[in-house]
Amino acid sequence: MPVPAAAQIRTIQAKGDSSSMNESATHSAIETVIRQSYGQIVAYLAARSGDVAGAEDALSDAFMGALRRWPVDGVPDKPEAWLLRAARNRLIDSARHDRVRLRSSEHLQQITEEAQTMATTIDSFPDERLKLLFVCAHPAIDVAARTPLMLQTVLGIDAARIASAFLVAPKAMSQRLVRAKTKIRDATIPFRVPEPQEWSERLAFVLDAIYAAYTTGWESGPDSSSTHGALAEEAIVLGRVLVKLMPAEPEAHGLLALMLHCQARREARHSCDGRFISLDRQDTNQWSRPLMDEAEQHLHVASDLNRLGRFQLEAAIQSVHARRAVTGETDWQAIALLYEGLARIAPGIGSLVGRAVALAQAGDPVTGLTALDDISSDRIASYQPYWAARAHLLHLLGKSSDAIEAWQRAVGLTDDPALRQYLMGRIGESASL
Repeated sequence: MPVPAAAQIRTIQAKGDSSSMNESATHSAIETVIRQSYGQIVAYLAARSGDVAGAEDALSDAFMGALRRWPVDGVPDKPEAWLLRAARNRLIDSARHDRVRLRSSEHLQQITEEAQTMATTIDSFPDERLKLLFVCAHPAIDVAARTPLMLQTVLGIDAARIASAFLVAPKAMSQRLVRAKTKIRDATIPFRVPEPQEWSERLAFVLDAIYAAYTTGWESGPDSSSTHGALAEEAIVLGRVLVKLMPAEPEAHGLLALMLHCQARREARHSCDGRFISLDRQDTNQWSRPLMDEAEQHLHVASDLNRLGRFQLEAAIQSVHARRAVTGETDWQAIALLYEGLARIAPGIGSLVGRAVALAQAGDPVTGLTALDDISSDRIASYQPYWAARAHLLHLLGKSSDAIEAWQRAVGLTDDPALRQYLMGRIGESASL
């Protein structure tokens, strides 16, 4: 399995002396290319060869060549062009030994000619990452592999980091990714934006996959530099890529706005000593105004496109919460109304629980509790937010013993130490009623 370039660079840096100016410039240039262009180069090569693993392998070899050559020859004026040309040569050499890696000899010639052209006119380098995202979301790919595949192929994240973030053994994750890439090659899955009849389902999965990656990182606790925490940042990068590639898709803007609003409050979610702080008790001075402003811009763009969707509504809810930084109050009536719309178009367990809490906070805890009771029992058994919400509503109604029982159920459904401590504190509040 190809080793992502970032991991290779760390290995080289650990083994060698990177004190010289040339080596430092080389590492800096390569890290910039990985951050800005890794997925673009992989997508360009893979779209023409049909072989994602082969494209990654070729680019990894190109990075290794750069680590050897650039300290001697100097960093080229167009690093992406140099890497593209080197990766193209590696891919062609592999194809000559194993023609199955390419769909036909015409593709071999196409890569030879097109990549040479792009290497000399890098300013117009095509961005094929949207095609790559849709390939990763193809129905033929195992659902469990789709999000990790996007993170690795588009962002260059190594399998070990992805495995840690998704609580999967590194070997199992590597095997999952290898099988997915082999499927893409052997089934000759086309690198293209889907036809209109396929659009809704495939785009929905791309959006869901990016958001799943974000929530995995969001729920990781106060250490944003951890493998889990960093995943939230990577998901936002993917969201930015998607907006860039699909500027007229309102749900892409909605998803990015949602993630940005949540990320704006990340620093306020835990105290200096690691205690969890609920949204209603957070210090709004710790919220990031630039991120909130950017989120609002994307929400306005989405609104102008006039096609409402789930992520726009979720982002709008977070936007109302963000207004507390200006007004000092939360407009729960507006949030309840937005949750009504969300529950109609996306009646997931999260939107139903959120609707119930909003109704209660808007002044009607009885109706909120009834809304919780209406959720089928098979959906709530292991859903921790349901039991925390139920406990909160029972607390508002003065039913302390029932609230304590629900709080205890919520405690038993989380393994986050900070959240457990917070929930235990709420048990104490209910006990003092």
